[in-house]
Amino acid sequence: MITKRKTLQNSIGKNIEKKFVLTYVDISIIITVSQEKNQKLNEINYKSETTCGTVALVKRLKSDAFPSVFPWISTSTSNDRSVRQAKRSEAKGIVDSDSSESSEDMQANFPCDDANVGNEIYYTAEPCVDVEMTVPNESRNVPSIDSSLTQTLTWPSLCVEKFMFDSPGIMFYTGGLQTYEDFTFVLATLGNAAYDLNYLYYRSEQLSVENQFFLTLIKLRQHKTNFELSRLFNISETAVVNIWVTWVNFMSRQWREVKTFPDRDIVRFFSPHDFKTKFPSTRIIIDGTECPVMKPKSPIAQQSTFSTYKNRNTIKLLVGATPGGLVNYVSPAYGGSTSDRQICERSNLSSICDKGDSIMADKGFNVQDLFAPYDVSINIPTFFFKKRTE
Repeated sequence: MITKRKTLQNSIGKNIEKKFVLTYVDISIIITVSQEKNQKLNEINYKSETTCGTVALVKRLKSDAFPSVFPWISTSTSNDRSVRQAKRSEAKGIVDSDSSESSEDMQANFPCDDANVGNEIYYTAEPCVDVEMTVPNESRNVPSIDSSLTQTLTWPSLCVEKFMFDSPGIMFYTGGLQTYEDFTFVLATLGNAAYDLNYLYYRSEQLSVENQFFLTLIKLRQHKTNFELSRLFNISETAVVNIWVTWVNFMSRQWREVKTFPDRDIVRFFSPHDFKTKFPSTRIIIDGTECPVMKPKSPIAQQSTFSTYKNRNTIKLLVGATPGGLVNYVSPAYGGSTSDRQICERSNLSSICDKGDSIMADKGFNVQDLFAPYDVSINIPTFFFKKRTE
């Protein structure tokens, strides 16, 4: 057994050595042939023209300049172009014969008149329609139903009609109106002009007047973006801008006529107990507020709107409220660089206050001399006064 195994191993090793020797000999022959070719190359071995027939600017060897047929390269013609074309034509003939046979079978099973063939082809070219919709009611023996009775109202994802019985919801979105009845009451204060507005771009018919007013209140309270409101009310962003700008200007002009500065007796009646005992003559509490704005392009506008307190471009307003919490005064808007004293000089507070009234303000309002001729005093709390003196 051992001797047989050794003889088998020797024979296998000899065969492998023969193969390697033959391969090495072939490679050496190729190298010698190529070297001879390189020594004997001339202009005949290069292409004189390109495939387009022009003079070749780059030298390219012809395909037969070097040997290309070797023992290890397959010379089969199975991938030849003519063979591939023959196979494709043969396959195509088989498919055509199958389709013709299937069409003959269908004609035998479903005979039809030649006059109706064109009509069938014409109707199949139309858009696909549901079969049940094309069949008349008489043939189906189904009584006709009025479509207006089956239609359902489609509301946007956010509308005021959904809050008729949701008082917390309408309180959350409007920020002050506790019920749906309060919402309709406030809308009624705008009058019939709310139903005949001159819009910024075009007349908005996508939303009802109630929902347009609801959208405006939501933007004022929630400060939602135009993109979000467009998705909530199923309208475009342009429509949101159209409604928002129109309604804000309309409400400003309509409610400007309402008297928002109550009399002294009413202010005293709704004042807290501490105000009645410690500051009985207080008519209004004022303070300045700033709202950020985009940086203007004009250098002069940038300088006038830049606020050193906020360190950005703002507009500044003077807002006043009664001791009971009613906002009863809002001044026009000025640039952020305007001081509180300048706003007080341009306001009409001195004329709307009565003699003997007092205005409560913080330490920044050093305007006693402006209101002294009208017998109106400025009341600065004690803790503010101490901080200022220190």
